[in-house]
Formats: sequence, structure tokens, C-alpha cells
Amino acid sequence: MQVLGSRIVVAAFDGWNDAGEAASAAVEQIDDSGTYDLVRAVDPELYFDYQWARPTLERSAEGTRSLRWPRARMLRPAGEAEEPRLWLLMGTEPARAWQAFSAEFIDAALQEDITGFVTLGAMLSDVPHTRPISIFASSENADVRDALAIERSTYEGPIGILSALEQAAEEAGIPSLSLWANVPHYVQTGGSSPKATLALLDRLYEVTGVDVPRGQLATEAAMWEATIDAAAAEDEEMAAYIEQLEAKRDTWDSPDASGEAIAQAFERFFRNGEGPGDHKR
Repeated sequence: MQVLGSRIVVAAFDGWNDAGEAASAAVEQIDDSGTYDLVRAVDPELYFDYQWARPTLERSAEGTRSLRWPRARMLRPAGEAEEPRLWLLMGTEPARAWQAFSAEFIDAALQEDITGFVTLGAMLSDVPHTRPISIFASSENADVRDALAIERSTYEGPIGILSALEQAAEEAGIPSLSLWANVPHYVQTGGSSPKATLALLDRLYEVTGVDVPRGQLATEAAMWEATIDAAAAEDEEMAAYIEQLEAKRDTWDSPDASGEAIAQAFERFFRNGEGPGDHKR
């Protein structure tokens, strides 16, 4: 039996939890692949600091001006479809009242009879872009760990909204797990990291059984990697650094980084006052 059940929330947020926009792009790919109805949207006045997450000014084709406010919302798949099915929780990480924010969405999840909760995140790390993107899966739920053969994170320190939501889900009786992608910190291509997004969707399929259409992600990932290869070819220092990372990666026992290695990376980042989306070189 599927340990997460047949009605699963997948959550990702812009900002601190989202290095290279890999996680938010994964949820957007799911959103783009089907039709979804709005379940719950929060009042932005309650949770966002507009000096940090600023509203944007937009104009329609007719020239009418409007303001787009930061938002967070839960969506349900429209119509009837084969289970399991994915609900989406997406938006901007809130600046305040995290407990109330989490409670609002967990209440909505309970009303939707949600049976499982998966958070997607991404962090910058000392990994080479030329190797498979490593995904660290962890859960505080013993049944989830046993069923999926994943680990319990030993990390202690500052957190993002994903951890608050995970705990709130568990306290409400909804089994949860987290998936984090390691994004090469030296990549400065701008925009999202499609190779990391693709890796998150692949791992999401493994844990949920829902195969999301990948669209053009494979092509975009190949172009992303080729762009970095071209930059490294013109920068001897960068090329040498990537070779060091490749040698380190190739000493690991499997294509994916161990949970211990990623946990150590988390501890190093946070100890230096950084978050998953920040890196000092």
C-alpha cells in the first residue's frame, strides 16, 4: 500500500528554500501539466513583508494597470482522474506568523482529505554540474522511512517554512517527507536550474507513484549543462574547481550523495549564517 496514500500535497516556496528556483519550478511544472482549482489562498497582509517580497506592477494588453501581490495558495486537481493524485501548495515563503500560516493550510489539507504531504526544496552545495543531481529524502515519520527506505534527518538549526509545514502535517496525522536537491553553487546562468527540477520530479515519482509530464525539461537541462561547460572551457580556475568536485563525487559509493554528506552540508551552511539559497566561496 502507498504509504502516502492517494491524495498527496506537494509543497514548494520561492525564496530561502529554493536555490536555483529548482523546487518552485518543479511545482509549476506539475501545475502546467494539468488543470487545477483553487482550494485556499492566504491574505497577503497577514503573512508577507512587502519590503522583502515586493508587490509588482503589471499592465494588461489594453494598458490597464494592476498590482500583483505576493501570494501562497493550495490547488486541487480538477475533475476525476486515476489515483494517486497531487494537490499543490505553492507561493512565496511568508515573513511572519508561520504557525498560523501552517495551520491555515493544514486545515485546508484536512478538509480535502489529504493523506500525504511532500515538501520540495533546493540548496546550493559543493557538487559538480556534470554529475547526477543528488536528492536527499528524509522523514520524521517511521512508517514513511520504513516503506521508502529513507533516512531521518539529524539536522539541528535554522529552518524554512517547509519544516514548519512538515511538522504541522505530522501533528495533524498526515504522513510527510521532504525532498531536497543539491544545486551547484558556482553556476551563474540565471533563472532556474532545470537539471535539479528534473531530478526532483524523478524522485517525486518514485515516492508518490505520480509520473508528471516533463515537457521540455530534459532539453533545458542539457542546454543548462552545456552552457556551464562552455563557461568552464574559458575559465581555467573554474574548470579546475569542477574537476575537484567531480573527483570528490566519484569517490561516493552511489550516484546519489549520502544523507550524511548532505546533512553535513546543511550544518556547514547554517553554521556560517547561510541558508540553502546562499553560498560563500
